[in-house]
Amino acid sequence: MKLNTIVDRGAIKKTKRVGRGIGSGTGKTSGAGHKGQKSRSGVAIKGFEGGQMPLHRRLPKRGFKNPFRTEYSIINLGDIDKAISDKKLDEKKVIKNEDFFKAGLIRKKNNLVKILGNGSLNYTLNLEVDKASKSAIKLIVDNKGNINFKEKNQSNEKNQNTEKKNNNKKEEVKKS
Repeated sequence: MKLNTIVDRGAIKKTKRVGRGIGSGTGKTSGAGHKGQKSRSGVAIKGFEGGQMPLHRRLPKRGFKNPFRTEYSIINLGDIDKAISDKKLDEKKVIKNEDFFKAGLIRKKNNLVKILGNGSLNYTLNLEVDKASKSAIKLIVDNKGNINFKEKNQSNEKNQNTEKKNNNKKEEVKKS
């Protein structure tokens, strides 16, 4: 007896060969019965529990998705530190969203960026980002760095345009 010959007889089960003639017991329709949806390929009907109320309908709804949410690409200080040590970012320049994109830290160039304070920081950084956590700001400032936040130009322009329209409407009402 050798280790490679020891076999548990119940461990390996032979697969049922289907559609191999009438004598096999699972020939012709291969155990799927005649016609209908379940006899065709791609059987499983997702979420269907045989007429019983399915789980996804039994559980209550919770919360909602805000269609107007602002999503930020999150970058940790440890990732920035690693990118600088790998020469993907230049610590002497002001680092902006485009630089993060070129370094491969964010997926899209126009994404809003938020800096988080996870990881260690060995360089003095000059950043221009959209948002940062308190811990990240503290780490950057303690390391004699500088962080500037971008102004939200787009939302300000929209607000100014709507204010102008509202003022114009008020003037028209006063004239008439």
